[in-house]
Amino acid sequence: MPELPEVEVVRAGLAPAITGARVVAVEVVDPRALKRHLPLGGVDAAGVGRHGVSLDAESGALRAADFERRLTGAVLGAPARRGKFLWVPLGGAGEALLAHLGMSGQLLLRAHEAPDDRFMRIHLWISHPTHGELRLDFADQRLFGSLAIDTLVPTPDGKPGGTGTDLAAIPGQALHIARDPLDPAFDDAAFVQGLRARRSAVKVALLDQTLVSGIGNIYADEALWRARLHPGTPASLLSVRKARELLGRTREVFAQALAEGGTSFDAQYVNVNGQAGYFAHSLNAYGRIGVPCPRCDTPIRKITLAGRSSHFCPRCQRKR
Repeated sequence: MPELPEVEVVRAGLAPAITGARVVAVEVVDPRALKRHLPLGGVDAAGVGRHGVSLDAESGALRAADFERRLTGAVLGAPARRGKFLWVPLGGAGEALLAHLGMSGQLLLRAHEAPDDRFMRIHLWISHPTHGELRLDFADQRLFGSLAIDTLVPTPDGKPGGTGTDLAAIPGQALHIARDPLDPAFDDAAFVQGLRARRSAVKVALLDQTLVSGIGNIYADEALWRARLHPGTPASLLSVRKARELLGRTREVFAQALAEGGTSFDAQYVNVNGQAGYFAHSLNAYGRIGVPCPRCDTPIRKITLAGRSSHFCPRCQRKR
């Protein structure tokens, strides 16, 4: 699943190409890619709920028609991100195009005449004052991702919604998640306090998007390896100093992953130009079961915590 670095690579790649562009036309090829989109009026006759869980033909056609109508002609603002949520404000309408990539979602910039990408679900044809005519494709092999038009709501703390925006607003569907460690408004002290208040394993706490967003299995394992923390260590047993170190290691891992274009194990994650990231070659713990630890040569092990796999060095990351 794309995590914070992968989504940030996509946001940064989109920014110069779509900011200020006008949407000329929209085509929803597969309405299943609109699971999170709610037509105006809220719940439709087929019973689509808050996140659009109904996938029958009638509700799919309704969502597709509403999405195409409301997005056509809109002027796109600068893309913003919080955690794994990405959004693009739509002119002065108080709404945004919201994207969640799920397991395999891709936002791809293409020339008008380019052939369809594999697993393409939605086309947006846009006209940019500088870059001219472009096409923005949403492709998704496994269909866990989604696009939606969502209402922008004020941030509770009055600060910008996330990375890439100065607006103190965020799509309503993303309001429930915490800020991420790369957010300029992230509160380090509040995170340390919140982490140490958890009785769960520190790995489980890092994956809790209400505490800190954007961290998934890959980067949690890598940050814990760098901090020499066993993933099963109760978060409440961390000292303030160790919790701060873990936050610093998380940012360190993110920074390296961003510099290397994110982590690609297969073609399911690529940037807006279809290129894979290469941070997978820099992993020290995640997915390296039986491989010698780069620090001490002890084979990396895997355990399961709260149903999620965790990779660690049993010598460098002893549970205390």
